[in-house]
Amino acid sequence: MRRKDRQRDEKFALEIADKCEWAVLSVVNPEGLPYSVPLSIARNGNELYFHAAKEGLKTECLNRNPNVCVVCVGDTERRADKFTTKYESAVIRGKAAQITDDKAKIEALGFICRRHAESNMAEFDDYARRYLDRTAVWKITIEEITGKCNE
Repeated sequence: MRRKDRQRDEKFALEIADKCEWAVLSVVNPEGLPYSVPLSIARNGNELYFHAAKEGLKTECLNRNPNVCVVCVGDTERRADKFTTKYESAVIRGKAAQITDDKAKIEALGFICRRHAESNMAEFDDYARRYLDRTAVWKITIEEITGKCNE
């Protein structure tokens, strides 16, 4: 990281991953070009989880090359008076793997739904049963995480 004065520790970076509204997943497409897409993520320990369609470019990319980068942005504030932005971010590198075991998929979907729809968890069991066969669930094992902020 060039700006060492803005570098933050792993704990800070994990907190950003836990609170970001959404994250951006970057992969390499079949032509060797970058491809990025926003995701709703949830973290449990050293793993990030997200759901996706079972088919499509994102799935094709992940199946071809499991190496990924995920960018999470926390709180931001434009500071036009100083021509800068206050921000906090985390960059995560890791390997993605599709979860195929139904019990593990339901557990991972539970992490995601509790994070993004806590108030609707009474409906979760029915929802999971209804959509499980149509939903792909992926796990990213975190291999490296860095945090950064401009206060």
